[in-house]
Amino acid sequence: MLLDIRNLSKTYPGAAAQRPVLKDVSLTQSVGETLALTGESGSGKSTLLHLIGALDNFDSGEIVFDGTPLSGLEDTGRAALRRQDIGLVFQQFNLIPSLTVSENIAFHARLAGRVQSDWIQEITTRLGLTDLTGRYPEHLSGGQQQRVAIGRALALRPKLLLADEPTGNLDEAISDTVLDLMLELVADAGAALFLVTHSNRIAARLSRRAHLSGGRIT
Repeated sequence: MLLDIRNLSKTYPGAAAQRPVLKDVSLTQSVGETLALTGESGSGKSTLLHLIGALDNFDSGEIVFDGTPLSGLEDTGRAALRRQDIGLVFQQFNLIPSLTVSENIAFHARLAGRVQSDWIQEITTRLGLTDLTGRYPEHLSGGQQQRVAIGRALALRPKLLLADEPTGNLDEAISDTVLDLMLELVADAGAALFLVTHSNRIAARLSRRAHLSGGRIT
């Protein structure tokens, strides 16, 4: 078991009272498994992904990642977890504008002290970025930026790749191509994939699916 979420709850402050977002969510994910989390807008999908990535704190329950309870980690431990074991891909790409494509791809692996030149070269080639390595993000299309973001997240061979609507800004044809590449590279990296999507078509491509509605897994 790579990920074990137990009775997880999360609320946010509202105008008049606390607003519950997640309510007693329980979910597991095995090593190497690809899992799609679906749900309507506002159902708590991104919140759950952020909690798994140790980007926010939960109110009650527990998340155990590879045997480590997240509730017992301080900020430094959470940062180390993201640096060493978790890759993150967001819809907004979040590339570093002052770095070239090749520097962006290697960035996460370099922080972890785990740069594997052959693997990074393979990622760059398979993502179709070889001719773009010297460019900066502002000179890339949306699809190209998304491929760089995926390459950066996978460069360190994470145990878990968290992807929040990674193809949401792309048209259907490019979306399918990007998803194909992501699934291939996740398998080659030996990583599990936890993908948030509103698309039933995308979700059907993964090995397992969970649905979030009203803050609960249904």
